[in-house]
Amino acid sequence: MQTVSLGILSSLFFAVTFILNRLMAVTGDSFIWSASLRYVFMIPLLWPLVYFRGGIVTMWNEMMKNPWSWMVWSTVGFGLFYIPLCFASSYSPAWLVAGTWQFTIIAGSLLAPIFRKKLPLRGLFFSFIIVVGIMLMEWDQVTRVTLEDTLCGVLPLLLASFAYPLGNRKMMELCAGRLNAYQRVLGMTLASLPLWMIMSIIGFFTVGAPSKTQILQTFLVAICSGVVATVLFFSATDRTKGDVHRLATVEATQSGEVVFTLLLGWLILREQVPSGLAITGIIVVIVGMVLHSFLVHT
Repeated sequence: MQTVSLGILSSLFFAVTFILNRLMAVTGDSFIWSASLRYVFMIPLLWPLVYFRGGIVTMWNEMMKNPWSWMVWSTVGFGLFYIPLCFASSYSPAWLVAGTWQFTIIAGSLLAPIFRKKLPLRGLFFSFIIVVGIMLMEWDQVTRVTLEDTLCGVLPLLLASFAYPLGNRKMMELCAGRLNAYQRVLGMTLASLPLWMIMSIIGFFTVGAPSKTQILQTFLVAICSGVVATVLFFSATDRTKGDVHRLATVEATQSGEVVFTLLLGWLILREQVPSGLAITGIIVVIVGMVLHSFLVHT
C-alpha cells in the first residue's frame, strides 16, 4: 500500500500542472511564459538534488561528449512536448488536456520501430481502448465549442505526445544508463535552455513581461511536477525492487492524473462538469491505461 500510495500521490502533483496551466490560460497569461519559466525554475530546484548526490561532474562530462545531440533531443523531449501542452490549455479544459495527453502511451508504442524494436501488437490493442476514450471526450468538446478551438486543443497535444517519448528515449539511448533520472532531467533542462531563452525574448517583444502571479504559478508547477511528483514516482518504482507486477500497479496509478485533474478543475477553476459521454470517455481511458500497464509487464 505504501508503493501504491506514493504512486497515487505523484499523480495528484502531476495533475496540478494541468490545473495551473489552465488557470494561467483563462486569466490571460501567455503560454509562452507558462512553458519557458517552468524549465528556467527547474534548474535551481534540481541542481541541489544532483549536487548533493555528487552527480554534477559526471552529468557535465556526459553532456560534453555529444553536446549537439543533447541540445536537439532535449529540445524535442522538453520543448516540443511542453510548449504545445501549454498552448492546448488555452483551448481545452484541464480535464480534457489531461485525458487527451494519455495518447502518449500509444505514441510511445508506435515509436518502437525507430529504436529497432518490434511493434507491441498486444499493447496496441489495449491502446485502442484509450483512443476510443479520447474520441468520446473530444466528441463532447466538439459539441460545446467550435471545430477550430477543438483542433487547437487536440493537434498540439498529439505533437506533444510523440515528442515527449521520442526525446526522452533518444536521451536514454544516448546516456546508456550512465546517468540516473535526476542527472538526465537536469542535463536535458540545461541543454534546452537556448530554446527557453528564445521563447523568453519572443515573449518580451510580443506579450510583454510575465505577471507576478504567473511567475509564482509557474514556480509552483516546477516544484509540483518537476520535483515533487517526479521524486514520489521514482520512489514508488524503486520500492517495487524489480517486481514486474508491483511495477505495473505503480504505473497504473498514473491514471489518477485524469481523475484528480477533473476534480481539481471543478473545485478550483469551476469548470463545467463533463457530460455523461465525456465521463464515459474518461472511464474508458483509465481502464485502457490500467490494462496497458499490466499488459506491458505481465
